[in-house]
Amino acid sequence: MAKKEFKAESKRLLDLMINSIYTHREIFLRELISNASDAIDKLYYRSLTDQSVGMNREDFEIRLSVDKEARTLTISDNGIGMTEEDLENNLGTIARSGSLAFKQDNEAKEDIDIIGQFGVGFYSAFMVSDHVTVRTRPFGSDKAWRWESDGADGYTITEDDKPTHGTDIILEIKPSSEEENYDEFLEGFRLQQLVKKYSDYIRFPIRMMMDRSKLKEGTGTADVPAEYEHYQEEETLNSMVPIWKKNRSELTDEDYNNFYREKFFDYEAPAKVIHSSTEGASTYNALLFIPSRPPYDFYSRDYEKGLQLYASGVLIMEKCPDLLPDYFSFVKGLVDSQDLSLNISREMLQHDRQLKLIASRLEKKIKSELLAMLKNDREAYEAFYKNFGLQLKYGVYSDYGAHKDLLQDLLLFYSSTEKKLVTLEEYVSRMKEDQKYIYYASGETTDRIDRLPQTERLKEMGYEILYLTDDVDEFCLKMMMNFSEKEFRSVSDKDLGLEEKAEDESIQKRNEENQELFRFMKDALGDKVTAVRLTSRLKSHPVCLTTDGGLSIEMERVLNGMPGAVSNGQKVQAQRVLELNPDHPIFARLTSLFAEDSQQLKDFTQLLYDQALLIEGLPIEDPVAFSNLVCQLMAK
Repeated sequence: MAKKEFKAESKRLLDLMINSIYTHREIFLRELISNASDAIDKLYYRSLTDQSVGMNREDFEIRLSVDKEARTLTISDNGIGMTEEDLENNLGTIARSGSLAFKQDNEAKEDIDIIGQFGVGFYSAFMVSDHVTVRTRPFGSDKAWRWESDGADGYTITEDDKPTHGTDIILEIKPSSEEENYDEFLEGFRLQQLVKKYSDYIRFPIRMMMDRSKLKEGTGTADVPAEYEHYQEEETLNSMVPIWKKNRSELTDEDYNNFYREKFFDYEAPAKVIHSSTEGASTYNALLFIPSRPPYDFYSRDYEKGLQLYASGVLIMEKCPDLLPDYFSFVKGLVDSQDLSLNISREMLQHDRQLKLIASRLEKKIKSELLAMLKNDREAYEAFYKNFGLQLKYGVYSDYGAHKDLLQDLLLFYSSTEKKLVTLEEYVSRMKEDQKYIYYASGETTDRIDRLPQTERLKEMGYEILYLTDDVDEFCLKMMMNFSEKEFRSVSDKDLGLEEKAEDESIQKRNEENQELFRFMKDALGDKVTAVRLTSRLKSHPVCLTTDGGLSIEMERVLNGMPGAVSNGQKVQAQRVLELNPDHPIFARLTSLFAEDSQQLKDFTQLLYDQALLIEGLPIEDPVAFSNLVCQLMAK
């Protein structure tokens, strides 16, 4: 029969198919196996209503075979087969899908799950082969047909002598070059890998003869060197039934753990398994895992978030980032749905309503499972929070606080009174009747925070303080602003809402009386502080640093420590205030020096400021000058 040409549009599409549509050449095997699965499905569905088919589900199979000498890879199925007209319509016209037509003709049957609906996957074979032969025989027919093509030049259709129904697709694999290794598609182990990666959950067995070796009997002893004999053994390459489609009652913790370790290459069992099946506006199965430990690159730019995405058991994307928000990026797992709108190559998703709906439901499911862990297994949740709590706090802070309502119930902070991690809800439940604010203090460690002078009065009055030790913590609370209508307030803020009227008036009066002293001290420090004043927050300590305005000292430290944050030598600077304890002997000494020795007062002022910096965990500007000043004062 004379060669038939593809239409001009089809030629262009075929060229696009071979060179542009698919990102990875290995995808061809997924596409051809999916087509074979669809062909079997068509005959299987027919067997459910037509007893003459005479085949049971276990009679169907897909078979791979390799001939290295001839450089051929054959994908065979015993499905419905194709007539001459089918070959002409489905393979002679690119982008016409027989599977899609079958699905449309059987829309009333809800259980029909056909993979191929674009009519282009078959042509991915030309990415790896110079010549493709299709031998096919329709079920119930005594005629078989052969379709052959070298690609865009066209194709021929002739009669064939295939003895059984079904289809054989024979690929003549291209020779390897310096740029491309095509030999890998003739290696059994590599083909097995690709089947496990993309087609592991095709519901019919994919079988192949695999090369094996064993020790020859009588060898490998002290007297006889080891000799091996090589043989071939048939092996089923795919699992067929996805674990996520099984009932949870059928599965054990060990089943989940083994699947997780194998699929996501983790040596530890997951901290949490979330197995979810949803039907309705969006039907999907999800199997999610929270790792026991963060990956080594989790908090780096190299980390890629995302869930594996399957369409009817066929892997479409190794990592689909759109299914997870950044604050849940630690979650690993997969989603399998037949409702997704895929692009023509089935490698990427169309960004449609279905995808957003699935992502939204997964987000709510993950949160509900974490809340359940927090409530029912506090120890496990605290271990999780130690690993991934930072990501939740970044989630609160990011996007201008858009996710704070979703995440705030998951946050934990160390409590000054409970001496352990507590939730914001637990803190609020213990607040005193007259307490205006949720108090917090920031520092490098809880021990250092606990010794801060600014915490003294609050602790003496029995108020609980949250200790913040992560750089993002204070930014997180600033973004939240309040919880349960209670405002967050730093122990270093000017107004702690504690002063009784008489005490407040006394401090204010003494500040006014010593206004000249404080102006002198402020001038001595220059622009290092915006003010010097007395405070009622100190009990045993003589001095501390606080701030006016929204930028705290801790936030200043974090911002100035960020890469690229400081430009043109201009650092971010909080409005620092040097606060003094009016009841400490040091203040009496300052007042006497103001009248007697202005130079020594300057030295004392600098020394107190440096001490306040050290208390805050901040570096002093001139350690040598500080040391000399201490020695000078000690010598007097």
